[in-house]
Amino acid sequence: MLVGLFGQAGMIWLPLLAAGPALAATTNGPRGVLCVGLLAAAVGATLGARAGAPGREVAAVLAALVAVTLASALASALRGRRERVLADVRSVAEAAQHALLRPVPATVGPFEVAVRYSAAAAEARIGGDLYALVPTPYGVRLIVGDVRGKGLPAVGTAALVLGVFREAAYDEPDLLAVVDRIERSLARNLGTDDFVTAVVAGNPRPGELEVVNCGHAPPLLVGASRSVTAVEPAHPAPPLGLRALTDQSPSLQVLSFADGDQLLLYTDGVIEARDRDREFYPLVEGLARHLGDEPARTVGAIHDELLAHVGGRLHDDAALLLIRRPAAADLPIPQPASPEKLLGDQAV
Repeated sequence: MLVGLFGQAGMIWLPLLAAGPALAATTNGPRGVLCVGLLAAAVGATLGARAGAPGREVAAVLAALVAVTLASALASALRGRRERVLADVRSVAEAAQHALLRPVPATVGPFEVAVRYSAAAAEARIGGDLYALVPTPYGVRLIVGDVRGKGLPAVGTAALVLGVFREAAYDEPDLLAVVDRIERSLARNLGTDDFVTAVVAGNPRPGELEVVNCGHAPPLLVGASRSVTAVEPAHPAPPLGLRALTDQSPSLQVLSFADGDQLLLYTDGVIEARDRDREFYPLVEGLARHLGDEPARTVGAIHDELLAHVGGRLHDDAALLLIRRPAAADLPIPQPASPEKLLGDQAV
């Protein structure tokens, strides 16, 4: 419009007014697009009359503006419909995620806990990694695993594993029996090429952790000296769902887990994340760098550094679960009741 007013260019630049409704379609609804198109047509007619252009040329410009406006309004309506569908899909995915990967409280039994999970399909917000942590009559038990594959089949397998784990964790006194229940269920329901790597752990007695590793990345144990040690399985076992193909069975490892100790479990999406130079994310160094007495802060810092390492977008699902047994000095000191409170209790 400014070029037409001050450039004395006649009708040459007037077709560019069609950019208005076209750009409006990216952010506005059909009504907004039509308003912008009407404004563009009014400006075009005014400038054409001011320039003394022939009626046929003005009519051609106005016809082009009307055509672009109508097409842009249709595109805006279709975009709005797609956005509504995507919002519905996201809401369903969020509901499925909350049902599958239930929120973990900050404290479970004697442990402080923190979890961070990122799905590679950001629009879906759910993937094939799994985790659960439940208090049972046999102590707190937890699982972190990774399903082979992606998409809905992986989500279905993750739901199967978590369902069997939550039931067996309450029923089976022996942690190996919990793993056997999951193995039998997967053997009945998975294909020959499907499997799940997982670490199952439990706290049967104070100061001890039992760990069963089924083809998964080794957990990282942090002792009182703040040294980070990978808990490699003494006897490597195949992933869940593949035991029938080998004569190896999972073994139970018993770890000392004193006050102040921490254990980080994770999936391969963390340690296989690469930067622009194709370098893997150094999780051991990252844990040592961000280690603190608050699991939520530690896991949050590692997750943020992981995203920065890959440039902001993960190409695989990634899960982090950190448990910490608070030291006696970290526990809140009970405050003595005031004399007024004691008198009030006696009166009641």
